[in-house]
Amino acid sequence: MHGTGQAPQGRVPLAVIVVDQAGSVSHWSTGARRLFGPSREDAVGRPAADLLPVTGALPEYGPYEGGEHDLEDFLDGRSSYPAAGRARLDSSVGARDRIDVLWWAYPLVGPGPERLLVLAADARRLSEEEPEGERIAPGFALHTDFPGADDLAHGLPAILPSMSVGESARIVSQILELGYPVLEFSQHDRVPVTADWGVSRRSERKARRAETARAGTTGVPSPRSPLDDADDAEDIEYAAVRERLEFLNEVSGRIGSSLDLSRTIIEVSRAVVPRFTDVAGTYLREQVVAGEGFPEGPPDATTMWHRVALEHTDEPGRWDDVVPVGESMPFPVHTPFFQCMTSGDPVLVPYISEEMGNAIASQFEKRDIRPLITHRSMLVVPLKARNVVLGFMILLRHQERPVFNDMDRVTGAELAARAGLVLDNARMYTYQESVAETLQDSMLPHIEPHMPGCDIATRYLPGTLLGRVGGDWFDSIKLPGARTALVVGDVMGHGLNSAAMMGQLRTAVQTMAALDLPPAQLLRNLDDLAQRLGEHYLATCLYAVYDPIAGELHLANAGHIPPVIVRAADGRSDLLDLPTGAPIGVGGVPFESVRVPVAPGDRLVMCTDGLVEVRGEDIGVGLATLCESAAHPAASMDDACDTIIRSLGTRGGRKDDVALLMVRMSGIEGDDVAHWELAAEPAEVGRARALVREQLADWGLLHLEYATELMVSELVTNAVRHARGERVHLRLVRSGSLLCEVEDTEHTLPNLLSAGPGDEFGRGLRVVTHLAREWGTSRTAHGKTVWFELTAPRRRG
Repeated sequence: MHGTGQAPQGRVPLAVIVVDQAGSVSHWSTGARRLFGPSREDAVGRPAADLLPVTGALPEYGPYEGGEHDLEDFLDGRSSYPAAGRARLDSSVGARDRIDVLWWAYPLVGPGPERLLVLAADARRLSEEEPEGERIAPGFALHTDFPGADDLAHGLPAILPSMSVGESARIVSQILELGYPVLEFSQHDRVPVTADWGVSRRSERKARRAETARAGTTGVPSPRSPLDDADDAEDIEYAAVRERLEFLNEVSGRIGSSLDLSRTIIEVSRAVVPRFTDVAGTYLREQVVAGEGFPEGPPDATTMWHRVALEHTDEPGRWDDVVPVGESMPFPVHTPFFQCMTSGDPVLVPYISEEMGNAIASQFEKRDIRPLITHRSMLVVPLKARNVVLGFMILLRHQERPVFNDMDRVTGAELAARAGLVLDNARMYTYQESVAETLQDSMLPHIEPHMPGCDIATRYLPGTLLGRVGGDWFDSIKLPGARTALVVGDVMGHGLNSAAMMGQLRTAVQTMAALDLPPAQLLRNLDDLAQRLGEHYLATCLYAVYDPIAGELHLANAGHIPPVIVRAADGRSDLLDLPTGAPIGVGGVPFESVRVPVAPGDRLVMCTDGLVEVRGEDIGVGLATLCESAAHPAASMDDACDTIIRSLGTRGGRKDDVALLMVRMSGIEGDDVAHWELAAEPAEVGRARALVREQLADWGLLHLEYATELMVSELVTNAVRHARGERVHLRLVRSGSLLCEVEDTEHTLPNLLSAGPGDEFGRGLRVVTHLAREWGTSRTAHGKTVWFELTAPRRRG
């Protein structure tokens, strides 16, 4: 191992320079003035390269560890690692002769403005103390290689410039990690650099006291000097700083273990009680707790603060009745709390007298806080991040403990700064999760559990590792003729971009489905739209139309995993054999559709690949599990969905989001459908009313007779008037509602007009709008259909 070496006997000034991110000097020590010439006033703010014009390494010495290091590289920000070297000082700096300079450079990282720490010393001053021919070079070593390693680590702040406890601790930790600065002698000795170049003040005091102790054993007392008193005071201050650094490091290690806001708050509160304070009350803006944004500018007397945590060493229950956790309240203007939250600075009240306690308590209505604060020491520290006050902590000490002082205020401010950053990270995470959840929920449709001739159940599971926002979606769309369109799609990728693309495609599908386009044509149009949007995204989509009267499914697929059909007759489940098709966005690929007959009680299961696909496993395994779980008997549709999720959603490795849509197809029996063909003549209007009246009587729906007859009369009249052919078709369908459809051969869709008192036309659709639960129009292959619905009792049995 390396020898410990002997420190140089002379006092050699150590130059300490700090360079900010702009490359300018932000600190210039007294040692730097002695070595380089310019005063602190002349140096601070100037470019460091102008003040430290050192050249490369001296050839007879070479840089540390043989590399060609140039200090100018570090001043220009071209190096990201520590280095040391020996170089000549340019004679143009100051009026001094050319001198040899030993230097160490540490790149700094972190939230502060400091970018580079430079240590330097006059090599000639060190050489004067050494034998002729002794080689001295700067280097690095682990501080634990030397006796008194803890003293070296805790003595580093004495080398650094005056700065806050937090900044000092951050730089100290980086120096210890990158390597402690040492002097390396040619005789293989290494001497650690200290504030006095190997002869620390602390070591001198120990030596002086040892000498005093030896004198005492000989019976010759050694007089106590003023320097001894100063040493004692410095020892106390040193111990206090060391204790606070340890406390802050310990707190930093205990908080921030989670991005959960509530847990983070509890960690912060428990970290300071009872070690630093006896009472810690934490308040956050209401918007922070709710995961919402809040207005710009400082808070005011109307700002509501939510008490989120209260830790104390008082007897249980003492605080609960007066200041319960979970309460929200504003803080009066003339209080230390308001001063802290508006200024963003800590507020120290060393001792709260009875008079001050009365003054503070008088600002609060309906509560007496005097017993809680009087005769105590108080420190109020802001919790802020990016210069925004998110909340504050009220710290109180019992009168048996020392009162808070200025050093406590600095410690509390540093503690609050660290806690504020952790809380802000948790707040931003909570806010982003809330935004993502709101966005995803807004994009997922509200699916009606009962549609004509079928029941529907859905599930959506967000991705486990990629946040709540994804590109999976499902939908059900009511179509003319008591039919239902069923959609499941998946935009490839994750995040907001995929979710936005999903929203566009889902809206397009709804629009085109309302036009009653055939499945293959709808996917063709969707593919064209995706390419026109110019987005570099692909999506899979499965589109099916269920006709409960015909008892069939009409399906088309665009690269999606096939659906599962569960037959009610024998309980068998199979993957439907569909033409796969290319994903939406590929372009230029035809889509095909197939028709599949279904019976009442059959179930259709549609899902995205996130449910069946697991990394490292063949997708066929997941599809087989899907078929098996879909066939499992269940008491309800929701139970059936839960069975599938339990079977597939708990498999290891799932990261993608999941969309699941299940349909139980009950069909519409022939007795619930009535169809008539009418001649395109005005006399048929009365016949249509009579037919409808008779059918409603058979179905026990005479309470709907008036409204139905009136609307049928209007629609058939319009069809007879505008029909080009000889026939008009009228159909009634009873399911969860009463559906009436009038079809003719005119392709032009009717519009809702504004009819005046004297107008002959334009009132028919207004009557329909007023009486029907909903109505609509759609084009057919031979003309158009106008339909309306009325609420009717759901048929049983």
